[in-house]
Amino acid sequence: MQIRFLGHAAFELTDGDTSALIDPFLTGNPKAAVEADELSPDAILLTHGHADHYGDTVGIAKRTGAHVVAIVEIANELGEEGVGNLHDPNLGGTVELPWGSAKLVPAWHTSTTPKGTVNTPAGLIVKFADKTIYHLGDTCLFSDLELIAKQNGPIDVALMCIGGHYTMDRHDAVQAARLIGAKQVIPCHYNTFPPIETDAQAFKADVQAQGVSEVIVLDPGETHSL
Repeated sequence: MQIRFLGHAAFELTDGDTSALIDPFLTGNPKAAVEADELSPDAILLTHGHADHYGDTVGIAKRTGAHVVAIVEIANELGEEGVGNLHDPNLGGTVELPWGSAKLVPAWHTSTTPKGTVNTPAGLIVKFADKTIYHLGDTCLFSDLELIAKQNGPIDVALMCIGGHYTMDRHDAVQAARLIGAKQVIPCHYNTFPPIETDAQAFKADVQAQGVSEVIVLDPGETHSL
């Protein structure tokens, strides 16, 4: 299985035959590694509705017919936009797909879509190619991260925001990494815009000093193989 960092909080998971996109913010993303029309995923998974996560969902989904997993309010809006193959869980809900599953779990943040639909943000527990990936979405530090990981783990890779300002910063993310206890952590949601500039290598050093998780720092476009 491979995880490709597409910039900001967007990732592509693939096993060579199947691919899933998470939070495909590409158009307008200064760190985007690819353009939206270069991708043909089997599924699109959304953590929440902010423009820097919702991104190119409508265009990609309508072009490819990909399954889309999004919390119910976002799914309803996507349906009004003409997107098919929708799955509309709420927090705690799991969607089974031919290649694995996606479960929505709590995240502490806010969320409104570009069209104004208010929705509850989430993290994603993704089962893909016999691995468990936890995309935290946008969140601050909160203690239930430990419970989420314990209930849904062991976690092979945590995709973790570290940029601060809109989410937890790299210092709080060190504690988040300790609570989750993933085998590996890939930082994201940093250096896209000036308010979220931070030092990913310092985050890596601080996490690995705990001896809990290995940190993999990816530049946009780079791929990590499990």
